Amino acid sequence: MELAPIAHIYNDFPTKFGLPRQGGMSEHLLSRIVMEPGYRNPEAFRGIEEFEYLWLIWLFEPMGKRSWSPTVRPPKLGGNKRMGVFATRSPNRPNPLGLTRVRLLSLDQTAEGPVLTVAGADLMSGTEILDIKPYLPFADSAPEAASGAYGPSHQTLLDAEIPEHVAALFGEDRLAALREALSYDPRPGYQDDGEREYGFLYAGYDVRFKVRGDKAVVTDAVKTQAPE
Repeated sequence: MELAPIAHIYNDFPTKFGLPRQGGMSEHLLSRIVMEPGYRNPEAFRGIEEFEYLWLIWLFEPMGKRSWSPTVRPPKLGGNKRMGVFATRSPNRPNPLGLTRVRLLSLDQTAEGPVLTVAGADLMSGTEILDIKPYLPFADSAPEAASGAYGPSHQTLLDAEIPEHVAALFGEDRLAALREALSYDPRPGYQDDGEREYGFLYAGYDVRFKVRGDKAVVTDAVKTQAPE
């Protein structure tokens, strides 16, 4: 079976570190879905604007020659607890497929064909999209379902402290998305050094931060390249 991408997604996260770990965790993070030439027929999108949310089926970044493992150590769980790969959302899977729910903001007809603008994606910029399907709340939602180690009670949110000179670099939506990314603590769960400085690429900047107690403190942001 051969699968070919129908589109690519583009946003302000060119690398994996710092990216929200699950879809919907950053409702202010906007992404553009640009279709491949063979899938730019506007008729393929007829009726899509009737839906508020969509499912994206996508490919994790290439894993090289690394083979899949029946157990993994999720970084957010501290890196010491082994779980079965099918009980996690690890990218190291037999088939490197991802599934993400996003909020549809608009469908625009452009020189690149139909372009979807969505919010809440956990895909880094350039990721290949294999399929797009409507989200149906009556069939897809189970808000009371058990969620194991990934439940809300296991998510500790940080306060994001961003100095004025860094905040001034970003517009309102980009600043809000940056706060969301920091609040979920991008670090692996096994790292807890309040003096260690971390960094991730975001919207054309290398954003540097430290985590001290319950705060993610941004120390600086250095220009790298123009944002997508």
